[in-house]
Amino acid sequence: MADPSPLALARQLLAILHRDGDRLRHVDDYLHGRHADPYMPAMADDEYRLLARRAVSNWLPLLVGTPAQALYVDGHRPGKGTESASAPDSATPEWEHWQRSRLDARQAAVYRGALAYGHSFTVTERNRSGAIVTKGLSALKTSALYEDPANDDTPYAALTVTAWPKDDQPGSARLWDSRREYAVSFLSLDDEKSVRVQAGSLHGSAECPVTRFAAYVDLEGRTLGVIEPMICLQDRINQTVFDLLIAQTYGSTKVRTVTGMAPPIQRNPETGEPVLDELGNPIPLRVNHNSRRFLFAEDPDVRFGSLDETPLGGFIESIDMSVRHLSALAQVPPHHLLGQIANLSAEALQAAEVALSRKIAEFRTSFGESWERVFRLAAELAGNAASAEDHRGEVVWRDMESRSLAQAADALGKLREQLGIPERGLWRRVPGVTQTELEDWEQMREDDDSVAQLAGALTRATPDVEVPVEKVAA
Repeated sequence: MADPSPLALARQLLAILHRDGDRLRHVDDYLHGRHADPYMPAMADDEYRLLARRAVSNWLPLLVGTPAQALYVDGHRPGKGTESASAPDSATPEWEHWQRSRLDARQAAVYRGALAYGHSFTVTERNRSGAIVTKGLSALKTSALYEDPANDDTPYAALTVTAWPKDDQPGSARLWDSRREYAVSFLSLDDEKSVRVQAGSLHGSAECPVTRFAAYVDLEGRTLGVIEPMICLQDRINQTVFDLLIAQTYGSTKVRTVTGMAPPIQRNPETGEPVLDELGNPIPLRVNHNSRRFLFAEDPDVRFGSLDETPLGGFIESIDMSVRHLSALAQVPPHHLLGQIANLSAEALQAAEVALSRKIAEFRTSFGESWERVFRLAAELAGNAASAEDHRGEVVWRDMESRSLAQAADALGKLREQLGIPERGLWRRVPGVTQTELEDWEQMREDDDSVAQLAGALTRATPDVEVPVEKVAA
């Protein structure tokens, strides 16, 4: 790519936001329950429209939340040859940067944005106090340019909107290229002539400090999330629920009928003559009838009957079928959506979640590469040349599979005894273990080793005297 001016880059990036804006806002509406109305007659009354609003059954947040809840970075393992390769994860500069940026909590928003819209972004920079931090950027406000969008992990330039235009006031944005950061102002996304770019300042990195987190990327460089392909199925579910509510409201009870019987009419209390309306017809009296009252007639020609209620089972089965289709296409186990777990063994549950586990593994591979670039950017800003070139480092994902502690202990014991894996190498695989607990275990093991070495030295110096380990420790 030729080296365009910052103004040309800003115009291209704002044009990308304008081009993708409608599609991403459509996805955002469905994610937050603002769905298209189900089909209804053109002359539908307010009651119909109320049922249409109540028919929205938003399943799409589950498609984002289920895999996102299994994505949690719990550490960083530097590659060999770096200064921090032998240090515990919590002592490495990379993990200190992670904690300083408070990414333990903020990483979830990055994953959810990427899964919902297809991509999200982070920017790694120095804040006002001089500390190096990484923060997330929304896909609705951020765009990036790549020379090869399908294969490059480093953008040529990136822009994020910090304020939208309002009341004739221009909007503002931040623009990064490979060397500098610029302040951008604009009146609208599609008005190229209104774009203004101020003189830039060095951001300190040798490349654009913005990193993309993409759920799916094809060879054309297009990103896709988990929401957009499921919008048609979500509309089908809403339509079926609407039809169910219509049938439930208007046809789910028996209708009692009577023929050959005229209702009583209003009469003048003085003359006994019928009271007529404007058209000259007698005005009928209201019949006070409910489930506790009976109707009877003296005329033998009167006939009583009933109309059967509309069966609702077909609507319910149709909703269940559509949700199962949603489950299959989204690779989310049906029991996550339907909540039906009955008499299922552990093996059956594990088999049901195989597709979801593979999907999560794919996301971990993609997002892990992005976090590794973030760590390299932070190391470069900190002046750590070795870590900035560390392409062998990797993030450590927390094991989120459902296993009991007894099952894990049995499996870890077999790995140590049968395969000879070192004990400390298995500590990370203990379910639920945190980085702080690993540090404590390391310190306890070092303390125990020191006490044992001191006791052995004293024993060798005075072989006839037994020195209890408790006294030496004291």
